[in-house]
Amino acid sequence: MINTIFFDFDGVIVESVDIKTKAFVRLFERESEDVVKKVVEYHLNNTGVSRYEKFKYIYKEILNHALCDAELQMLCDKFASLVLDAVVLAPYVKGAKEFLENFVSKYRFFVVTATPQEEIEEIIRRRAINHFFKAVYGTPTKKSDAVREIMDRWSIKPDNALYIGDAMSDYIAARDNSVCFIARINNNESVFSCVNCLKVKDLTELDVTIEKI
Repeated sequence: MINTIFFDFDGVIVESVDIKTKAFVRLFERESEDVVKKVVEYHLNNTGVSRYEKFKYIYKEILNHALCDAELQMLCDKFASLVLDAVVLAPYVKGAKEFLENFVSKYRFFVVTATPQEEIEEIIRRRAINHFFKAVYGTPTKKSDAVREIMDRWSIKPDNALYIGDAMSDYIAARDNSVCFIARINNNESVFSCVNCLKVKDLTELDVTIEKI
């Protein structure tokens, strides 16, 4: 029986993926149209990867430029300034808030995200939803490690846990810990085209979907 749910944040609890896509466009708007297109494609194909890793990849593989630690931190700071307030105000994925409110007494909820730790804590606090979650894990902790740590700390068995995500990194974190996975599908069908898992368009009937597990 499921008693624990791990949630990714962007694209699972709130509709914030587009906000971050626009931030990448802003940061590289002085580059050629082709470069911007490649940046956006890489971002959308790797939504569950931390911005730190994305910037490293973009500079090495797309721009062919060296990226020092100071420049990397500057990019991350600029990115945070572009997205923070917008994510705080972003609409919920349909059904997400209602599910949290209606089932917080039935399940233990955790957030596992690639957003930096301090940033995700601030977002959740400012959205006034921190009371729903037993713990929140962000970067630099890897998602697989976060799930493993939570399961060890709270003595959670794999058969009792569920991970809901919208990126391959979420699926891998669930798989690495032998946890059931549900994919939230929203313009990311190709990511999970070869993955055998339950799939939902939103969270309006998540309780019904969980009963199928």
